Amino acid sequence: MTDVTATQRTNWAGNLTYRAAALERPSSVAAVQELVASTPRLTALGSTHSFNDIADTEAVQVTLTDLPPVLEIDTARRVVRVAAGMTHAQVAAGLEARGWALGNLASLPHISTAGAVATGTHGSGVRNPSLAQAVVGLDVVRADGSLVRVAPDGSGSGSDSGTGSGSAGDLDAHRVALGALGVVTAVELAIEPSFQVATTVHLDLPWDAVLEHFDAVMADAYSVSMFTAFDDRGARQVWTKHRMDEPAPSMDLVALGARRATGPVHPGENDTAGVTEQGGVPGPWSERLPHFRSSFSPSTGAEIQAEYLVPAASAVAAIQALLPLHDLFAPILIAAEFRTVAPDTAWLAPSSERQSVGLHFTFRRDVSAVAAAVEQIEGVLAPFDPRPHWGKVSAASPSRLHEAYPHLAAFAALARELDPTGRFRNPFLERMLS
Repeated sequence: MTDVTATQRTNWAGNLTYRAAALERPSSVAAVQELVASTPRLTALGSTHSFNDIADTEAVQVTLTDLPPVLEIDTARRVVRVAAGMTHAQVAAGLEARGWALGNLASLPHISTAGAVATGTHGSGVRNPSLAQAVVGLDVVRADGSLVRVAPDGSGSGSDSGTGSGSAGDLDAHRVALGALGVVTAVELAIEPSFQVATTVHLDLPWDAVLEHFDAVMADAYSVSMFTAFDDRGARQVWTKHRMDEPAPSMDLVALGARRATGPVHPGENDTAGVTEQGGVPGPWSERLPHFRSSFSPSTGAEIQAEYLVPAASAVAAIQALLPLHDLFAPILIAAEFRTVAPDTAWLAPSSERQSVGLHFTFRRDVSAVAAAVEQIEGVLAPFDPRPHWGKVSAASPSRLHEAYPHLAAFAALARELDPTGRFRNPFLERMLS
């Protein structure tokens, strides 16, 4: 099915109008293969939650939301196989209903599984790597239309024509692939038995406590997030998500100057009806690890996001360096968030091979003001080796990206090998892989 109104569509945030001449909606994997083989240039589109042109093209976009919603659990392997177009909310609900869980989720469960993986999206937790690290296999339609399975155990094979890539190195190249290596139609994810989580929120943790005790606070529970506006309130909110089968958090944030929230709070400016339950009430992982309920829109969408992952050892210094930008942030910043991410093995994961802290910014949708702010942020963070999130806005040049991502040159070479005619190339990839 073709949607010829693609050029009138925008991304979720409304800061980007897609230029695609058409939007294709195949309803089967075979239709995806036929489409790829017959289309000179096309780009896979996830749930439109990217804030840059990573999924934009002047040619054809393809969405996988019409593929059958496959969710197959292999209990012996502790693996679930899901259709790439399914959202994490759909996957999480299906797993929880069967007594299983993913180890981590992003703050938004509304995003597509394949799109989140392809851009290195993450949650929070000193032991929790990005969502891509849970990937143990991928079904990928190559540029010639062949369907291959990429897995770490040498089992990669072509289910039609062509051959698969089966080494662990190949899987690490494919986990965060930016859409450059093919169209992913199914994802296999490692799972574990379901678990319960309780979220408590503390308000106004002073800056001196944030900076002195940052590592301890962020490591005090399974998942911890700090929100700030870089003003004199310090960390306006500290969300502590305690996994109930683990020891209780030990940091006394009240003794450090914070106060416990007496009701639900929203990290930004919206109604609290959309946030997941707080107040220390235990609930399923699927309903606590995200910040927002899957049944509610997390915000109006009228925002622009940027994020940079820095080595964990540099996080406090990086935060201190950002504090003087308060006056710049005041008119446009809705909220900033600090999250921890464990090391990945994926080549292009922003937390690849290093313990990281994500410095995330949600801005009002003022394109020019945000662009100016991003340039200043990246200048301030330059000494700390920041890696921009692939799905957010950034001013980083291709040369800077090659410095930040040591495997980017090897990935670009692999993309040229697997897609020699540039069938999956778009302006974003042309810039980033140059």
